[in-house]
Amino acid sequence: MALLISVAGGTASGKTTVVDEIKKNFAKNDISVVCMDNYYKKRDNLTLAEREKINYDHPDSIDMEMLKDDLKALLSGKEIKMPIYDFKNHNRSNEFIIIKPTKVIILEGILALYDHEIRELSNILIFVESEPDIRFIRRLKRDIDERGRTLDGVINQYLTTVKPMFDSYVLPTKRYADIIIPNNTKYKMAIEVISAKIKEELR
Repeated sequence: MALLISVAGGTASGKTTVVDEIKKNFAKNDISVVCMDNYYKKRDNLTLAEREKINYDHPDSIDMEMLKDDLKALLSGKEIKMPIYDFKNHNRSNEFIIIKPTKVIILEGILALYDHEIRELSNILIFVESEPDIRFIRRLKRDIDERGRTLDGVINQYLTTVKPMFDSYVLPTKRYADIIIPNNTKYKMAIEVISAKIKEELR
């Protein structure tokens, strides 16, 4: 059976950077990445204006059952059709990505350590930390450059949902982590330890 590595942390904390660094230590076909953001619920019944008001940092915004079904399928050697989320339209698109089963599956998302069943499925639980100011600046730049958001919109969302939900639902999952990575300082040693542990588990 494949290994599942779950990587959580606040928005723009450096989760993707950590995942990319881990992947460098393995062959391309050894690791598949499942992005939790792609599992936001489909909201075709709502207008764009209505979808813009949804709290996307709350656990209820994620289709956890679909995510868990896909993770179980990958772990049992079956390929999945991972949905693709359209951040500009605030809705899941009709397109998907084929994810083939590999030796290691990495789940990345702010709430990757939130669900009890996903934690039970996971072999290694990782929480990536970063200073709040750093995370906010990264998020501001990303959402404006990549997701077509406005400055006022990003600031308002951060203050009304992102920060409160981080405090209520994301930060408390840090206690479940096997490894905590201070991504904005030194993390190379942590990557080496994690990679060594994965190789040990694979043997």
